[in-house]
Amino acid sequence: MRRRRPQLIILSGLPGTGKSALAEVLAEPLGLPVFSVDPIEAALLASGIEHGFTSGLAAYNVCVTLAQNQLLRGRGVIIDAVNGVEPAKEMWRKLARALGLPLTVLECICSDPGHHRTRLTRRKRGLGLPEPSWRDVERRKAEWVPWKEPVLVVDAMDPLTVNARRALRWIRRGTPDRKSTSNRARRQPG
Repeated sequence: MRRRRPQLIILSGLPGTGKSALAEVLAEPLGLPVFSVDPIEAALLASGIEHGFTSGLAAYNVCVTLAQNQLLRGRGVIIDAVNGVEPAKEMWRKLARALGLPLTVLECICSDPGHHRTRLTRRKRGLGLPEPSWRDVERRKAEWVPWKEPVLVVDAMDPLTVNARRALRWIRRGTPDRKSTSNRARRQPG
């Protein structure tokens, strides 16, 4: 029996667009762990590291290391992180290249700004991290760099079950040179 290549699955999108919820729903049927930047950063802050660029970068680096260890063991991984700027995206590209794996990218958006803002303000994750404000989200949206890779865009305005089915179909196709990208893939998130 031929063993399947491990998959590096990236969930990307602005805060409050449903990345974590989708990651958790996908983890069970795929049998994959989820490595999420926010809880890792929260643990770093609890250890006394000051909140800011350094703690965020450290959390991404921990995520990359955890993912690499999983992938080297022949197991896939789901990454839950904003990944809005080119250096963050390049971390995952570099890992995929080093291991000879394709990236499977899902970009989470919320096409209704009012609903997105409401989702963000109602969010109570209890991580010990400061929750991003709407102003933070707008700043990140202005800095957003589109992925170069094919992406499947999933909209938080659609039911989670619908997004999960679409995502599973996208992931299970697993071809590194996908020709079809979601028709919403090039829309700016949020």
